[in-house]
Amino acid sequence: MKRKKHTSAEDEAQVDMTPMLDIVFIMLIFFIVTTSFVKEKSLDVSRPEDNQSNNNQPSKALSIRIDETGTITMGGREVDIRRVVANAQTYLAENNTDTAAIQADENTEEGVVVEVMNQVKIAGIDKVSVLVKKG
Repeated sequence: MKRKKHTSAEDEAQVDMTPMLDIVFIMLIFFIVTTSFVKEKSLDVSRPEDNQSNNNQPSKALSIRIDETGTITMGGREVDIRRVVANAQTYLAENNTDTAAIQADENTEEGVVVEVMNQVKIAGIDKVSVLVKKG
């Protein structure tokens, strides 16, 4: 007559972790393969160097103001966004400068500021500074 061995409950209740690990690795591979890497568009920003030489003759920069409603002011008068290029070219003809300063209100839409920057660059001014005026 055979006798049965008495086994404890710990020996009988074991969980096999292999299927769970297989599933985790398969999900990891799935997420890595399906991830799309998108390069976002951005503005090129050139920061001034610390050791710039100071010229004796200060340059007269083109000053453009944009209020919170999107109204553009150049030379003390309101200008339509489509006329920024013409006004900037007129300013360049009268003054020898290669810089422009755009002073925008904090609540101005970014699209208006970027469009004015593009218009100024089309007019021939390469160095554009953007200042944000708080409230």
